[in-house]
Amino acid sequence: MKWTLLFLLPLLFWSCQNSPETKGGSKSPFENKSFPEFGTVEAEELAELPLECITQEFPNKLGQVLGSEEDLARPKDLRPAFYGCFDWHSAVHSQWSLVKLLKDFPELKQADSIRSALSQRLTKENIQKEIEFFKTEHNQNFERTYGWAWLFTLAKELKTWDDPQAEEWLSNLMPLVDILEVKTQEFLPKLVYPIRVGEHPNTAFALSMTLDYAEVFEKPELKALIVKRSKEFYLKDKNCPIEWEPSGYDFLSPCLEEVSLMAKVLPENEFQIWAKDFMPGLFSKYFSLDVAEVSDRSDGKLVHLDGLNFSRAWNLYELADTYEAFYHLKTVGDQHFAKAYPNLFGDTYEGSHWLGTFALYALDQRPE
Repeated sequence: MKWTLLFLLPLLFWSCQNSPETKGGSKSPFENKSFPEFGTVEAEELAELPLECITQEFPNKLGQVLGSEEDLARPKDLRPAFYGCFDWHSAVHSQWSLVKLLKDFPELKQADSIRSALSQRLTKENIQKEIEFFKTEHNQNFERTYGWAWLFTLAKELKTWDDPQAEEWLSNLMPLVDILEVKTQEFLPKLVYPIRVGEHPNTAFALSMTLDYAEVFEKPELKALIVKRSKEFYLKDKNCPIEWEPSGYDFLSPCLEEVSLMAKVLPENEFQIWAKDFMPGLFSKYFSLDVAEVSDRSDGKLVHLDGLNFSRAWNLYELADTYEAFYHLKTVGDQHFAKAYPNLFGDTYEGSHWLGTFALYALDQRPE
């Protein structure tokens, strides 16, 4: 586990200078303190976000195509496994968050509530209802590829947890995972050009998370396809314009997502050569990247930029953890993480329904 949070002096200075308060006047658990590690108390604070939102059915962005009047129904009836947290993919990755927290902190005070909530959602009957939706004529590509990648990540977390209930949940989930895996293998050969935006359709993000799934589940054909398409999409790329980032609604960095993927796909010597052509600035000990600023936290699109701070952090952490030449990037990642984390607590639903997952994923990638 990479939960150690040794914030460097710049971050301690930042913490002293910035002390936003949550609703009701209580301060974030990470404010005005120095935390040598991420422990049970902090995990319990974070667990409240997904535990609350997976049961919140409204507001809800269905994102489906209506084929007829019969398709009009409540979110809970349409997709009983993943109906909360505003949209399907957020419901999926919020359940990943709960699994991850309970897996790493089994003594959580919410342990029974988390197990109960997951048991109510990840049933055979509920997953079959989800499968039926993906088989409808107009929604076969629903949540492609962002939501699919998070479902693979949920499956991966369950697979690597030695727990009887986790085995049961995974067994119930796998029929849907298998269907989306087949859909992924059908789609990737047809994708002529990668999607390089900083939002959900980003191809590098999905390929990276799906590759992690393929390795854990020992899927050689899927892994080979991802490696092949990654090289075809990105191997000739040079001089990524990181200075153009971020766009106004980004929660992913097109440049850093690509670097993170290629670090997994290429052998070390090949990656070093490629990275020096693609983002040579990463090798500099003086590399810096301004953290993103959110001007209105009640705007669901503008708050994406806090997600960008978290996703940049996890990309930088992955690089720092993989190659010694990039270890200095950990400090830049810390700056991004520290900027966004206090905003999680007491936030509006526009951010709280999903940003906790991004914070948790970033923490998990942080080098010791």
